[in-house]
Amino acid sequence: MKSLKKQRRIQMIIVAVVALFLATGLIGYAMRDGINLFRAPSQIMAEPPAPGEVFRLGGLVEEGSLVRGQGKTVTFAVTDGGASIPVTFTGVLPDLFEENQGMIGTGVYLNGVFEASEILAKHDENYMPSEVVDALKEQGVYQNPEDS
Repeated sequence: MKSLKKQRRIQMIIVAVVALFLATGLIGYAMRDGINLFRAPSQIMAEPPAPGEVFRLGGLVEEGSLVRGQGKTVTFAVTDGGASIPVTFTGVLPDLFEENQGMIGTGVYLNGVFEASEILAKHDENYMPSEVVDALKEQGVYQNPEDS
């Protein structure tokens, strides 16, 4: 009788472990496209991403690079002081998007151009995404707006 209880207990433990591994595998599979890593322009130049890899690019919109094309297509360059990456975006830019301001874009890097599917800009005069601030501090070009 004791061996039957012990056998059932072992079977339940095995089923629980298999269910745990299955759940972990399904969660990982579901999140494979949902995790977008942030990169600065200098990081992209040093280690270009894999073709088709979706990631976030952040930095300052380079002065004099903003060109509004036909329709809703816009091109500009993003810099962190160490490197500059050309960006194309088709869509409506945020109202506060402008040159010399922080931005983060989500998209892919193809043929030397970052093709953004989404653009985020600052939401007030003092805000800049923390990832962008960190990247600019690494390059030594960050200026605190409170010091102005």
